[in-house]
Amino acid sequence: MKNIDSNTHVSGTSVYLDDVPVLNGTLFGAAYGSPCAHGVIRELILEEALQMPDVVRIFTAADIPGHNEIGGIIKDEPLLADKHVHFCGMPVAFVVARTREAARAAVKKIRIKIDTLPVITDPREAQSKGELIIPPRTFQLGDTDNTWSQCAYVIEGNVDINGQEHLYIETQGAYAVPQENNSLRIYSSTQGPTAVQRAVSGIIGAPMHRFEVIVTRLGGGFGGKEDQANTWAALCSLAAWLLKKPVKYALHRMEDMAMTGKRHPYAADFKIGLNKDLQILAYEAAFFQNAGAAADLSPAVLARTLFHCTNAYYIPNVKATAWSCRTHLPPNTAFRGFGGPQGMFVIEAAIAKAANVLKVDAAIIQKRNLIRTGQEFPYGQTAESEALNCWEKAETLYDIVDQQRRIQQFNADNKLFKKGLAFMPICFGISFTNTLMNNARSLVHIYSDGSVGISTGAVEMGQGVNTKILQVAAQTFSIPPEKIRLNNTSTYTIANTSPSAASATADLNGKATLIACTAILDRLKRLAAEAFQVSTDQITLSNGQVLVNELPSHWDWQELITTAFARRISLSEHGHYATPEIHYDAVKEKGHPFAYHVYGTAILEATVDCLRGTYTIDTVKVVHDFGNSMNTDIDRGQIEGGIVQGIGWMTMEEVVYDKEGILRSNALSTYKVPDIYSVPKTIDIEALQTNRDNLAIFRSKAVGEPPLMYGIGAWFALHNAIRAFHPYADIPFITPMTPEKVLLALYSKTNPEKNQQHAETVSHLGIDQ
Repeated sequence: MKNIDSNTHVSGTSVYLDDVPVLNGTLFGAAYGSPCAHGVIRELILEEALQMPDVVRIFTAADIPGHNEIGGIIKDEPLLADKHVHFCGMPVAFVVARTREAARAAVKKIRIKIDTLPVITDPREAQSKGELIIPPRTFQLGDTDNTWSQCAYVIEGNVDINGQEHLYIETQGAYAVPQENNSLRIYSSTQGPTAVQRAVSGIIGAPMHRFEVIVTRLGGGFGGKEDQANTWAALCSLAAWLLKKPVKYALHRMEDMAMTGKRHPYAADFKIGLNKDLQILAYEAAFFQNAGAAADLSPAVLARTLFHCTNAYYIPNVKATAWSCRTHLPPNTAFRGFGGPQGMFVIEAAIAKAANVLKVDAAIIQKRNLIRTGQEFPYGQTAESEALNCWEKAETLYDIVDQQRRIQQFNADNKLFKKGLAFMPICFGISFTNTLMNNARSLVHIYSDGSVGISTGAVEMGQGVNTKILQVAAQTFSIPPEKIRLNNTSTYTIANTSPSAASATADLNGKATLIACTAILDRLKRLAAEAFQVSTDQITLSNGQVLVNELPSHWDWQELITTAFARRISLSEHGHYATPEIHYDAVKEKGHPFAYHVYGTAILEATVDCLRGTYTIDTVKVVHDFGNSMNTDIDRGQIEGGIVQGIGWMTMEEVVYDKEGILRSNALSTYKVPDIYSVPKTIDIEALQTNRDNLAIFRSKAVGEPPLMYGIGAWFALHNAIRAFHPYADIPFITPMTPEKVLLALYSKTNPEKNQQHAETVSHLGIDQ
């Protein structure tokens, strides 16, 4: 089945926030952000801005009727700065004018006097000064302290992982429209409608039922609109509530980049111990998360880093500790993978360093330590593993022996171009790690003409979730997809929604839809059984026809619905689904937090120009654990997009703040993302065929986040290509691996003896080192 949004997307008729018709009298907002990262506000000077043409009002913290607080997990984030500013771009005032241009012009006339305070941008510095969002958390398995002595090899190192800008095509924004009886309708570009509803309720100081949040679709989210959409919706709602006028604010791209948080940067230390058979006996990691100035979702992101700190490997003795460090950057937030990729990169770096020290192929260590069914993750859940199956199928299917032989021959034949190969196994848990968030609802109506309307809490943001939910209903009722419509997401229709995140949206909302459809179907079957004087198990529906004992009757779908309507049988159902089996004890740091895991293996090949430091990612060949995919086109699209986004994070997307906390990579001229020319020449994706049952909808495993982690292998493929040119290169574990860093590594100096060997090679090539 095709994505149901395809036609409207290519015809330009899909409705996003900026496509919502603007009512007459609508006002437009623009936020004034702090020009410095940390300080005490002495004076906010608004007079000149207020005198600008078409300016209606400028709102500050003093105008907030409720609580000046939008923090979700921890109440530590004011909507508008009052006495202190904590990051560059922190909203201090909100200008409302009759035109967008007037609002932005007035922002430029605002002046502020701030007594600056010291700025922290490094999470290690924040940790050393006790600047923490929450106390540190530790996951532990076995006993590392008493295992090091049993290890034949012990290797230590450190890692510095950069952030990543979400760069969704549609920027953040909201449109708040007053309704009768002191209420607001809020159109928000958000992944979390209930989070917006809750934030607005707190700011205005009125019950949640006065605020309807509506989302038709997003032009991308990637986690950046899970919590951070709250700010802009709250600002528009505050102004609309007090002015009794519609207020809209859609951020300019540079505003969005400067004022919103990114993927969390991490610093980390690792220590890994192996025996002579290259089995990993012990692993310790210390993670220093750069949370930014407020908690946002950092505590939950930090937890998932720990949950995925051993990736797809079984290590009997593990100790991983993570600190969420408060710095003076915009609060960092959810991003595809939600902290998991950072944890995975560190264990892959530890294995790579061990392989370099021991002069073995990292793939040997990787394969030997893949987790098997029945083995335990550090958080206590037992694996039902497909890790080795994916690895071995990839080796066979893609003829890894021949690929390695070709790469060796290429490297022998070429002096200034070198190829590198890397395996990247993945294991990613599917569920919100906060157990209470794993629930969803679906409202299904069958109208008297036989058509079906469905409302869920799922937000469509390009991932195809609406198509999958439609497929659930079409398959359950056995009717054509054309008879079914997915409605927009509204907090008045479906309340208390979890955000569309954690790769769980299709599972949760699809299962709720299945429950609702099945309840209606059971009623319809009882009606048909009574009419045909048979038992309900003798009634089935197939292709819009009622079957009795598998033979067509004279009733079709329309006759069935018409009869049910005439008999006053309910054709509506509100289904609720809560993921079974999952639980977690945060005190013991043990439990069963995930409904299931997604596994896979990618083989990545890269070529480096050893004169210039430039490179290409040539091929990405994947065996992926789909389960039983219910829509392979959508799933393959998600995998391809995730791979490229992961490669971008690992190779070119460099978020740069200066020591004063000012974003320097603040535009598309200074922040580089993959374009069509940097996409791998070949992306092959093969499904792992399994019969194992799981808790996914129709056994179709989630594909939103797991594929991004395949992109981590690009860093290690480049690492291996550099070593093919300079075996003793100094390659720090720093991301992203930009061409500049590649060039520095290609001609890096090591100890004198090894450097002399490399210098002779470089001299032979005619290069002046």
